[in-house]
Amino acid sequence: MVEIPYPLTTERLVLRRFCADDLDAYYAYQRLPETARYLYGGPRSYVQCMARIAKYVEDPFAGPGDWATFAVERAGLPGLVGELALKWNPGGRTGDGDGAERVGEIGWTLAPGAQGHGYATEAARAVLDLAIDHLGFHRVEARLDARNGASAAICERLGMRREGVLRDNMYLKGEWTSEAIYAVVRS
Repeated sequence: MVEIPYPLTTERLVLRRFCADDLDAYYAYQRLPETARYLYGGPRSYVQCMARIAKYVEDPFAGPGDWATFAVERAGLPGLVGELALKWNPGGRTGDGDGAERVGEIGWTLAPGAQGHGYATEAARAVLDLAIDHLGFHRVEARLDARNGASAAICERLGMRREGVLRDNMYLKGEWTSEAIYAVVRS
């Protein structure tokens, strides 16, 4: 199992493990249609949020297929304002056991009131640094709805390159949508 050094801290944020006390704040933004606009699913029910929080609390980050999910709060102001997730993707395997197979995916969701302050960029930078410098990931990518200009701008501020767009590759919420792929590779 890989040890995540919780909490991660930045100038303005604390990225910590989720706890049961986060449920109400998590539900407050996950239930909103504007939060779900570019996510795979629709707004979440209270029960769905309970299940996700339980998963975030219990699941280890042990290897390919696992997610590390960070609760994001402002330093000195306890209270959940969003989440950052890092997935350890299967793929890129070399078969020689040297760790070169570490490929990840990053994603973020912030409460509407926390958007537009640079928190997602700041938190994502901390998680990218963790993935590449501490966990030894070779590549980390972000996959997002191609219409999501705010997330695309975050990717670009992080130094991620837009590698392409998979045109109309998903049928979500009653419409075809395209997926943009951004990535950064350890130099």
